[in-house]
Amino acid sequence: MKGRIAHIRNRQRLLREAIGYQKDFEAWEESCVPSYCHPNPAAAYVSWLRLFAAADMAKKVRPPAKRVLDFGSSIGELGHLLADGVQYEFIESLDAAADFLKKQLPAAKRTTLQEAPVGAYDRIFAIDSLEHNTDFRELLAELVAKLAPGGALILSGPTENRLYKLGRKIAGFEGHYHETNIHAIEAAAAEMMIRRAAKTILPLAPLFRVTAWTVT
Repeated sequence: MKGRIAHIRNRQRLLREAIGYQKDFEAWEESCVPSYCHPNPAAAYVSWLRLFAAADMAKKVRPPAKRVLDFGSSIGELGHLLADGVQYEFIESLDAAADFLKKQLPAAKRTTLQEAPVGAYDRIFAIDSLEHNTDFRELLAELVAKLAPGGALILSGPTENRLYKLGRKIAGFEGHYHETNIHAIEAAAAEMMIRRAAKTILPLAPLFRVTAWTVT
């Protein structure tokens, strides 16, 4: 726990100094940066907890990964939680976020869903990204095709329940960018894959879910 808190504080300090998200809040609102740096420690911790849960779950569900794809990576905070030597590739539409990621993780490779090779990735992460798309089923199918044999897909997303919506409003996030919720995404994933693990964040306040999936 102490290690995680230290990691969060160090990263928050760097993000606040390096990214002017407050000056252009609308552009950065759905990048997770305002959530990671939220002045309310509890709200910020929930955002970081999703990353820790996803990284931990990926380690448990399958053997160590050599090549990872981060779909909708934002600034790539997940990349800082991966083991040394892992080839980290990412898909991100916001150029400012991708540029920052590359400065932080020079070895990371930016790609697109079309360019990412089929059957190549031991782990694919879609952390709070698919809910922004109406065609999430098609995107899921494409991500599944990118998995290497024995690979795992790690999903995370908001429940969009009343508590979640209230929390967003209290936290100051007024924009509506979500086209669906994690329950619909998981239902689509279940048509293609087998669920291997699941975690609710937080158990008593189900705001987000993290799940791990494999083809076999």
